[in-house]
Amino acid sequence: MGRTDALITVAVFHPLTRTALPVDTEALARYLIGKIVVRELPEGSASGRIVETEAYIVGDAAGHAYRGITPRNRSLFLERGHAYVYVAYGTSQMLNVSSETPGIGAGVLIRALEPRDGISIMQRNRGVTRLRDLARGPGRLTASLRIDRALDGLDLCREGPLWLGRDDHEPDEIAQSNRIGVTRDAHRLLRFYVKDSPFVSGPRNKKAAAF
Repeated sequence: MGRTDALITVAVFHPLTRTALPVDTEALARYLIGKIVVRELPEGSASGRIVETEAYIVGDAAGHAYRGITPRNRSLFLERGHAYVYVAYGTSQMLNVSSETPGIGAGVLIRALEPRDGISIMQRNRGVTRLRDLARGPGRLTASLRIDRALDGLDLCREGPLWLGRDDHEPDEIAQSNRIGVTRDAHRLLRFYVKDSPFVSGPRNKKAAAF
């Protein structure tokens, strides 16, 4: 075996089980830090480790479920662990994970990933080469993984075109702060992120509580 071959590793991820997901939106947002978003594409698999999330809890005026179920947001009311994908600002796709129990609208926005596998695929999708910029932000991460409304409502707890995985990784210190770009219920500390990760999309040094 040559030196180059010896450096090749194969990522092994296991799908998250629904029973492992907390039945609470804020708890789920923290739980998802360090987990893996896996995207299966015709040219191969691409993935990234979640380093930043935001919770949109039950009764949250900033959440899409606040005014009740509609054809657009119905995936938020599915059992926890389903994809809710919507378009923001007319251009950017946003990936969320439904939370709570069926019929209760709430979710977790995946804000940033640390690229893991299929980096060349992500680079082509984004048209950039700098690793830090591939998935640092909710619009960037969906572009890098080609996530769009066609995946809305997908069960993320089973292997398929888009799913959530885990490995033996334990995240570093997780910090908590108010959410980014929110004007309603803006005081809530519902943003979670890996404190020293360069892949976090928002401020890493703002006043925050750390776990």
